[in-house]
Amino acid sequence: MTSTQTQSQITPARAWLLAARPATLPAAIVPVLVGTALAVGGGHFRPLPFLATLVASLLIQIGTNLANDLFDFQKGADTAERLGPPRVTQSGLIPPATVKNAMIGVFTAAALIGVYLILVGGLPILIVGVLSIISAVAYTGGPWPLGYHGLGEVFVFLFFGVVAVTGTYYLQADTVTGLALAASLPVGLLCTAIIVANNIRDIDTDRRAGKRTLAVRIGRPATRALYTACLGVAYLVPPGLWLLGRLTPLACLPLATLPLAVPLLRTIWADTAGPPLIGVLQGTGRLHLLFGVLFAISLLRLA
Repeated sequence: MTSTQTQSQITPARAWLLAARPATLPAAIVPVLVGTALAVGGGHFRPLPFLATLVASLLIQIGTNLANDLFDFQKGADTAERLGPPRVTQSGLIPPATVKNAMIGVFTAAALIGVYLILVGGLPILIVGVLSIISAVAYTGGPWPLGYHGLGEVFVFLFFGVVAVTGTYYLQADTVTGLALAASLPVGLLCTAIIVANNIRDIDTDRRAGKRTLAVRIGRPATRALYTACLGVAYLVPPGLWLLGRLTPLACLPLATLPLAVPLLRTIWADTAGPPLIGVLQGTGRLHLLFGVLFAISLLRLA
């Protein structure tokens, strides 16, 4: 499909939906659900901080998506060879200046909600909020983009796992516990698996564009091993917490998603590239969502 055809067939509303990338939004929702479920289990639930955290998290995710769309285009990483859904800036669906203004507007809205969260949680939340927005832009933007230097996985694990889960819990319980930190690990690992699947899919086009993702740096075999490790450790944490006496047997609920994980691992380890890996990326996103929901349910009642 040519750029002209794309513009004639996709409405403005559809273009903005593509820019927001709704398939990625569970990555913002799951950490808030897990952190909140842990707060509920400990008798600390606070509805307004929960809602504000959820909306701010979604806005930061959408802002990150807009930033990636814009900066990847500006740096030449998005080309016609790229696999996956069209990027609105590269395909000409939305002008770069408009995407930039939308990105600023979304991050501003997140910051305004953050003012309330700072009043609730104080200085730690101010620091977390500022670092989250800076990192969201620096993922693909700025003079030294994290994703272009092999640090994308670290960013995702920290901010979509550890920081998001423990920050959500802190806003409701006024503390961070070892259990909250442990609960953040599978969330962060499965979210990291999403970016690993994305980067192994794009390894050839990223290499040609000079985008030195971790997958480009370590190669396909090691990236497959990293993906496997992310899933494997994520599945070990909930039952491990049960065996340690921190959770009830409900902690085994996420194991029900194993039938979704096995085909993904088979495809990752097959000597394949290109379109089949699009399915792995989508499937990993679904796995992250379902695993996270079941894990959150298991946390509603602590041992």
